Amino acid sequence: MAEQNLEAKLKTLLKRDKIQLWTEPYTDERQQAGSAHMQELAERYGVLLHLPAQEVSGALERLRARALQRGQGNRTFKETDVATLELLLPPACRKDGRSRMFLESRLDVLAQEFMDRIAREVGTLEHFKVILNGKTLDGGARLDQQGVGNHSKMMVLKVGSPAASPSASPSTSHDRSVQRTHRGFQILSERDGSEDPESAPFLEVADQKGNPLEIPRQEKKALILAMGLHEKGRALMKRKRHDEALCHLLQADLHFSRCGSTLLGAVDNYGVLQLDVVWCYQALEALSCLEDARERLRRAEDCFLRCYGERRQRLLSIKGNAGREEALFLRLHLLRSLLAFVDGDDPQARRQLEQAESLCARLRPDGEKMTELMLLGFSEREARMGLRACGGDTHEAAVLIANQRQEREELRQRERLQRRRTRAGLAVLTQAGYADRDAAVALRQADGDVARAFQILLDASQTPAACGTEEQVLRLSYLGFERSEAEAALASTDGDIQSAAELLMDNGGRVPRPAASPDSPEEEPATSSGSTDESELVKEVLEDIPRHEDDYLDLTLEEELRLIDSIKTHLVRSPAP
Repeated sequence: MAEQNLEAKLKTLLKRDKIQLWTEPYTDERQQAGSAHMQELAERYGVLLHLPAQEVSGALERLRARALQRGQGNRTFKETDVATLELLLPPACRKDGRSRMFLESRLDVLAQEFMDRIAREVGTLEHFKVILNGKTLDGGARLDQQGVGNHSKMMVLKVGSPAASPSASPSTSHDRSVQRTHRGFQILSERDGSEDPESAPFLEVADQKGNPLEIPRQEKKALILAMGLHEKGRALMKRKRHDEALCHLLQADLHFSRCGSTLLGAVDNYGVLQLDVVWCYQALEALSCLEDARERLRRAEDCFLRCYGERRQRLLSIKGNAGREEALFLRLHLLRSLLAFVDGDDPQARRQLEQAESLCARLRPDGEKMTELMLLGFSEREARMGLRACGGDTHEAAVLIANQRQEREELRQRERLQRRRTRAGLAVLTQAGYADRDAAVALRQADGDVARAFQILLDASQTPAACGTEEQVLRLSYLGFERSEAEAALASTDGDIQSAAELLMDNGGRVPRPAASPDSPEEEPATSSGSTDESELVKEVLEDIPRHEDDYLDLTLEEELRLIDSIKTHLVRSPAP
């Protein structure tokens, strides 16, 4: 981090003084350093930066060598179309203290071919993904089709074991955990509270007031997938498995992008995701390689301002306090301080760090007050969150926690009552001969009214099933899908061609049947029946859903304090010019 800070400052000074290190007198005709001139420059800049000339000299030489390498890469690309690509390696694969490696490649090759080369060159990598500007490269598409250009900086990210057979090539393997999580929440997204009463609380999307949001079915499916992958990523972050967490978070980001801006403005999940992605970047020491960190922090702040108000006034009117949400702004300021330091902007780094420290001082719970509340029978988590919400006032915190417990119990009772009603309605409809799924959908459309659900089912039985327009079927057929599968996919997605295409691509060109095929790459092999497999998978992914809806605000601040100390130490050693 200190090395990046110094190099950023030197780049600013070199640009100001219009000095090009790759030209004479700093580089001779043999591309060797002009020692005397480089030394003179190091001494001059050392005085300005209050650093030893030797340290500045080393940084200048790194910049000079990098500029020469870039110039040679430009010439090679112009003459041969062979690009030079920079890769940031995982910490476990770094040798001799070097975190980067450079590979030359044409850009019109499949990304998988390039990934195979990475596996051969590194040797110690088994399963990995390649990330460019926050997006995972698709092995089946060309590099240039995915935004890869000459001198692109990419991150090599280790992932878990493959979903393919043990004999599969490491570079063609996919992350089994991401696939299983995606499939589990995909199953959930196809359901609703009527069909699956036990998962109804998770399937309800609410605003800041806790009111359920009425959103289009396809948009809700995308949001459920996004939130599910996000929660899995957060669970992995808590276990310090930031590489695997980032895989899940980036997939969540893709699904959030399919939600409308109105929806994203009503919930803070999208902003929290952006923060979590950048937090993984810093944990993986990858800030210098990923250009989108700053943009993600901007998106996070925009989202929080829309949801909470410029001065948190919306939160105050809804919840009466904004203490718990301040933890998000603590991370926001802290990450901005880190980015500013990496960019060589020490004054901005200090300003952001001061705001982070101020928030941290307010949010750190007093040990005696924590003990006092816990002696009243409250959990450590409740005590911490209550004190933050009430500005450290133990009496107010106790009252708030007691009220929240009562509200949660009343909510659980309402949910239990709703589940009983739903089960009873489903039993009546299925006993009348209707399929479980059809009955669940009708009951949802009828808002739980069994008589109306009967009428909906009766009307549907007298109307031919729509399988999408002929144009939609043909468009899917042109993509290589069989006509019967295209019609089935359109029928199951209410005629939404994009969702139908995704469904087919996710399941090997076939619409999932009750008995899953082991040949489908996105599905688990069937054991006794497809529904049994699905139930087990849903149960597995729901285990990572936190019991408390505000779990994402319950930061212990241990990681934040370590990062604050690290930045402060670097700033002390890096006096401003």
